[in-house]
Amino acid sequence: MRIFISWVTGLSLSLCASLGQAESQWNGKSAAVVLTYDDSLNVHLDTVIPALDQRNLKGTFYITLASQGFSQRIDEWRSAAANGHELGNHTLFHPCNGQGAGRSWVSSEQDLSTWSVDRMVRHLEVANTALQAVDGKTKRTYAYPCGDMTAGGESYVDAIKPLFVGARGVVPGFPPAAQTDRYDIASHVVNGQSIEALKALVNTAIGEKGLLVFLFHGVGGEHSMNVDTETHNQLLDYLRQQQDQLWIAPMLDIAQSLP
Repeated sequence: MRIFISWVTGLSLSLCASLGQAESQWNGKSAAVVLTYDDSLNVHLDTVIPALDQRNLKGTFYITLASQGFSQRIDEWRSAAANGHELGNHTLFHPCNGQGAGRSWVSSEQDLSTWSVDRMVRHLEVANTALQAVDGKTKRTYAYPCGDMTAGGESYVDAIKPLFVGARGVVPGFPPAAQTDRYDIASHVVNGQSIEALKALVNTAIGEKGLLVFLFHGVGGEHSMNVDTETHNQLLDYLRQQQDQLWIAPMLDIAQSLP
């Protein structure tokens, strides 16, 4: 009888510990959400950041340093970073693999299939240094341009691990913390979806106790991949309504929390 009681007690404690871990893996919330915005567009400063600030939410902005939306508005990005928004590394010039269907727009100079891993690493080191001059931060996350993780046909993922706390990919998913690949973090590309579809993603993340990363480009225009401003604002309002179940934070905070 004593052995049986001890077994039951041990099982109960184990179950309680497992449940507690599941509830606490995302800063004590059921799920985590990251709002990411690529390519340092003007609309991010003019539309997105004011909308986030109005709701006391913080986003991650993956900066392409050569873009006019960054190079001509550096002081505004500095202010955004000082207010808690993350400036992530999205390279200097947004190089992508120019091979394959749908990639004819990639110039020969920016074709990753012709780059070496060493060239890519040096490129990212320069971008990190430039971003540090803007926000003063030494820890940063990265977003793979076009989701491409190779240079010259060779993976550069391992080579950039010393440079970044984590890196966002483009494959969708709702991974729990223990199954999140820190250097290929799942994300959901937003391009014209309805508010109902975006809410469904949030509800799925809560149900699966996973991580949901939104990947935005244009918000109300300025990019071929776009969501209208009203839908974006409705999503932000819905996230606010679910904050008792959601940890909504910049990617750097999420990546640093991963086991």
